[in-house]
Amino acid sequence: MIKISFPDGSVREYEAGVTGLQIAESISQRLAQDVIACGVNGETTELNRPINEDASVKLYKFDDEEGKHAFWHTSAHLLAEALQELYPGIQFGFGPAIENGFFYDVLLPNGEMIKEGDFKKIEDKMIELARKDEAVVRKEVAKAECIELFKSAGQSYKVEHIEQDLEDGTITTYTQGAFTDLCRGPHITHTGIIKAVKLMSVAGAFWRGDATKDQMQRLYGISYPKQKMLTEYLLMLEEAKKRDHRKIGKEMELFMFSERVGKGLPIWLPKGTDLRLRLQDMLRKIQKQYGYQEVITPNIGGKNLYQTSGHWDHYGKDSFQPIQTPEEGEEYLLKPMNCPHHCEVFANRPRSYKELPFRCAEFGTVYRYEQSGELHGLTRVRCFTQDDAHIFCRPDQVKDEFIKVMDIIQRVFYTFQFSDENVELQISLRDPNNKTKYIGSDEDWAVAEQAIIDACAEKGMKARTELGEAAFYGPKLDFMVKDAIGRRWQLGTIQVDYQLPQRFELEYVGEDGQKHRPVMIHRAPFGSMERFVAVLIEHTAGKFPLWLTPDQVAILPISEKYVAYAEKVRDYLFAHNVRSIVDDRNEKIGRKIRDNEIKHIPYMVIVGEKEEQEGLVSVRKQGGGDQGSMKFEEFAEKINEEVRQMTEKC
Repeated sequence: MIKISFPDGSVREYEAGVTGLQIAESISQRLAQDVIACGVNGETTELNRPINEDASVKLYKFDDEEGKHAFWHTSAHLLAEALQELYPGIQFGFGPAIENGFFYDVLLPNGEMIKEGDFKKIEDKMIELARKDEAVVRKEVAKAECIELFKSAGQSYKVEHIEQDLEDGTITTYTQGAFTDLCRGPHITHTGIIKAVKLMSVAGAFWRGDATKDQMQRLYGISYPKQKMLTEYLLMLEEAKKRDHRKIGKEMELFMFSERVGKGLPIWLPKGTDLRLRLQDMLRKIQKQYGYQEVITPNIGGKNLYQTSGHWDHYGKDSFQPIQTPEEGEEYLLKPMNCPHHCEVFANRPRSYKELPFRCAEFGTVYRYEQSGELHGLTRVRCFTQDDAHIFCRPDQVKDEFIKVMDIIQRVFYTFQFSDENVELQISLRDPNNKTKYIGSDEDWAVAEQAIIDACAEKGMKARTELGEAAFYGPKLDFMVKDAIGRRWQLGTIQVDYQLPQRFELEYVGEDGQKHRPVMIHRAPFGSMERFVAVLIEHTAGKFPLWLTPDQVAILPISEKYVAYAEKVRDYLFAHNVRSIVDDRNEKIGRKIRDNEIKHIPYMVIVGEKEEQEGLVSVRKQGGGDQGSMKFEEFAEKINEEVRQMTEKC
């Protein structure tokens, strides 16, 4: 008999060789119908995989991220199986599950190309195959046998991958029907639960991501166990298009991109800059209450700085390449991270334990070389500003400081109405099976990981753990936020780091008069200003809180005769801290109202003969219609009171 431990702390005994499905059946038949994958000691596996020793087990439904991953991974194989039938001689590259669905890289024979017009027949073939309810069979084979298997199938890309990337020993394959794929899994156990599929797009993709190699086609798709779920997802996508931050940002004149300036390098226009500075001021106000000191560091640094920190070794390929000075022969990098600079700030002079924690903050701009095909509006750029801070503290202060940072991030999220039920915490830990990705001792990692786990427990906040998602220098706590239409975004982050203080030989003099090594906490509540603004635009559909929005009021004269009065109202509002514009175009008032609603301006005031004679404004509220008339002095007071009530909550 073996002992199976469950997430709720309960333990049951089963015979060795029990499967995840059998465990689910022993709990309830309904659970057995819904469960599609199994977690065994942190590894997601198939439901029919035998468990032969004591283990911690989680049972995953489609609603769980792990369940979706297995479901979409099998759907990628189903896509390949359909393509294999429809296009004899097709070559397959990689076909993984992704955050929303799956893709497969393929190359058709004789220069053929898959077009959007072909999607329907491919989808129909996928559903036809799924209805056969084929078993997904896992098999372990020797490397040499695996090479022969894919050679005989004419799959040259698979053979190259096996020969160049995989170590000698056994390799796993998965077979469904007449299709066999090289794969580590995990998968669902049979294809019959795939009820609805949709191919979303087709794009070019170089084999192995290398522009010098063959260009393939990448087919993106998504699938669900119910047609209703697919319909809801497609409706969400339509809503997402309306909320696209690139579209709304252009309408509201917040930011722009210029081919001459360079791809992925955003330019903040006056209104966007105004909004961004207000965000920064809000966080500055909070940080001041927690004892942060702000610094400004250069946008470049010597290559040696990033070699010392380890960023060059781990992120050098994703950075802009070194800049060489013509005379001295020195090498500099565009700053990829702020933390090495802040280590130098701490090392600027001797430190005493009485000064700790030392909290160093900066809105620091950093640069990463992202592939041009991966750039996307403000969410994926080559230049962005982090609301970065680094806390240097004693080991006994780590948990308390970590909790204070959690409090700051919660305040930020509360301000923007990301409620607790829409925020998921993820503890990102080191992959114990691939420690070469990380620096530092096992002991330091164990202490750092436990500090995060303890902080979450003390705050009473549930967090899921992800192996292999830690930074190279330490574990982290990521805040995953669900927006107004259900999409998940990674925003705030906190990281515990024992490594950079060692690499930079940072020290403080303790109460005992001896030198000690501080611990470093990295934190960024917004994450990056660009990404946060993009998420905020799409979360609010551009309808920002009144205190934040660039233009609070649009003043609409009903004809040119009343432009002078409109400007008088604007000047009064401006003098009383109300941001307003005058729409003095020679257009009908209905057109002006519609146009300013598109710009998501919270209030519009209409002025004409009566308003000018009596010192009034006729007020309309975005989404609320006509609010009646009032003195413009009274209106200014109303706006300021509304803003005051909002900002008091920050």
